[in-house]
Amino acid sequence: MRLADLTQRAGEWLRGVGPMHDVVISSRIRLARNLAGVPFLSRCGTDQQREIEQRLREKILQAGIAREMFYVDVGAAGELDRQLLVERHLISRQHADADHPRGVAITADETAAIMVNEEDHLRMQILRSGLQLAEAMREIQHMDDLLEKHLDFAYHGQFGYLTACPTNVGTGMRVSVMLHLPALKMTGEIEKVFRAARDMRLAVRGLYGEGTEATGDFFQVSNQSTLGKTEEQIVEEFLSQMIPEFIEYERRARRALLDRQHRAIDDKVGRAHALLRAVKLISSEETMYLLSLLRMGVNLERITSVDLRAINELFLLTQPAHLQKMYKREMTAEQRAEARADLIRARLGGD
Repeated sequence: MRLADLTQRAGEWLRGVGPMHDVVISSRIRLARNLAGVPFLSRCGTDQQREIEQRLREKILQAGIAREMFYVDVGAAGELDRQLLVERHLISRQHADADHPRGVAITADETAAIMVNEEDHLRMQILRSGLQLAEAMREIQHMDDLLEKHLDFAYHGQFGYLTACPTNVGTGMRVSVMLHLPALKMTGEIEKVFRAARDMRLAVRGLYGEGTEATGDFFQVSNQSTLGKTEEQIVEEFLSQMIPEFIEYERRARRALLDRQHRAIDDKVGRAHALLRAVKLISSEETMYLLSLLRMGVNLERITSVDLRAINELFLLTQPAHLQKMYKREMTAEQRAEARADLIRARLGGD
């Protein structure tokens, strides 16, 4: 399998299926692990970092994690390929921009990825569409067990798994969900989510995680610490207390908009649909904004002529690296704006 093959479909996080998929775009669980007896990555020289990368690449591919898994040498990959992996949520921006030996192993269906030499020696990830945290946890625990048959991880009897960042010490687990919250943004009630998140000791970030802004009304909500809790407790808190509250906030805001401003909603959604079908030049930011409105309109059944899967694919395929990989050439911003508009019109049946 080649990276170019990924541009032929949307990633797992945008399949548009699974429980609560009208609000919850995706569920993700990550585990941070480090090799026992080996310094954290920031304390290693280049030669030792390369040795770690080569050793982990071999062990990951031997572990039998999936029927089909391929490995990308991120250090040797071109800038477009690295950005493509970021856009698909398979590696972090930090991993893409680093300058030391590093890689990522990816299953063919993109539900699992393992970053090698990111902040920790290993960052395992399971990504599922909709609210499927319990399923994701079972899968990542299985992956962890398989790797522990081949690798000895740094572990302390009192503190748990040892990680480069102190907030990850313990289980080493980060749980996050990607939420689509256009109604809360439109009603000005998005601050409710931020306040509730702070009260629950959660982090709220943008589409591509730490340091990024919310784009297309997408927000990532994740736990901030793991010490003193089991993996099961962290997931249970998300499923029973936290995420249902955010889902209800958004659904209530959508109902309120329909009850009080249905003409305004129909106008916004209709204008977004019409503009996307007629546009000749469009930026990534405007595309995300308009597609967000269109997605809300489909979920509210105000638009019935557009398939949700087509919208989800456009969220991804209109990103800069995806466009350039699809057209097999580097493009200026203006060339991307034209190519993006052409793709949108073709997918939505425009002029």
